Amino acid sequence: MNANPALPPLTIRAVRSIGVEVPMTYALGTSQARITRAPLLLIDLETEEGITGRAYLFCYLRAAAPAMAAMLDEIGRMVTGDPVVPAQLWGKLAQRFMLIGVQGVVRMAMAGLDVAAWDALAIAAGVPLATFLGFKPQPIPAYNSCGLGLMTPEELADESEKLLARGFRAVKLRLGYPTLKEDLAAVHAVRARIGGDVALMVDYNQALSLPDALERGRALDQEHIYWIEEPIRHDDYAGCASLAQALTTPIQIGENFSLPIAMETALKAGAADYVMPDLERIGGVTGWRHAAALAHEHRIKMSSHLFPEVSAHLLAATPTGHFLEYMDWADALVQEPLRIVDGHAIIPERSGNGLVWDLAKVARFRM
Repeated sequence: MNANPALPPLTIRAVRSIGVEVPMTYALGTSQARITRAPLLLIDLETEEGITGRAYLFCYLRAAAPAMAAMLDEIGRMVTGDPVVPAQLWGKLAQRFMLIGVQGVVRMAMAGLDVAAWDALAIAAGVPLATFLGFKPQPIPAYNSCGLGLMTPEELADESEKLLARGFRAVKLRLGYPTLKEDLAAVHAVRARIGGDVALMVDYNQALSLPDALERGRALDQEHIYWIEEPIRHDDYAGCASLAQALTTPIQIGENFSLPIAMETALKAGAADYVMPDLERIGGVTGWRHAAALAHEHRIKMSSHLFPEVSAHLLAATPTGHFLEYMDWADALVQEPLRIVDGHAIIPERSGNGLVWDLAKVARFRM
């Protein structure tokens, strides 16, 4: 990663948040739950200089949104009047929350503040976030992750064809049916519809035991799968390492890395062929930059998990940048949704990370 950029002088005036719940274009049926609406927390970091940095968090559960908002309010009280220096803000908050731990809701709220802080700095500098981080914005290869949950083979085939709109050449399929036979039927139905030239990733969402993952992974080795994501419990790094050694299909993990230290532990264990940190779990832009340096050091390709608007900038600033996971949830809330052209995310030329709320839309979906 490039050296730290020069930071424009900004001072925090207030941190505000709004909870919204957005209907998903396609239901997301995973091995753990079926999700039809995305509860999000929109964050505004207001500065004394009149610049507002923005970010959003995925709350997973509607009931979690008030808790995350309350934690962000507390964080706002702690940092009001502080300069917008992300590393210093993170250090101050980590010290304050040491006894409770920088995990869960605390970590997510801190990450949201961090993303908004970097956005404000890039806006003040008058450049896109990727440029502010010292890298040239470029089209980022993306895979469509908006659907392909657990459904009948016929439903999956029809939906997979729809997900190829805008030139996508990669899609992700959720697996974890009761039997291997059903997993393979899903794979065959989608592959028959999308053809052999489209990359097909599969995601188990931690559904399998290690023996079951080994059995199903060996079957999937015959199916030209691009990667197998989180086949077993996310923090069983020894088990993931054994799968990575035994299977020819790459193992992908990382959305559940809690801060860069977890990613470092996983990489030292040889737990994955690819990694895909999640912005609100890895520690915002600050944590992502550390993770990108680790991926570069270990020569491992790094993709993103969720938050495509910001993640596109960060992948442009990642030496081993791989795939952007595309979700369209924020399209219903922003003035200018992220553009996808020929299967690539196009980083906007406007300053910051590109998130500008459409207040009328926000009001419509407010919790």
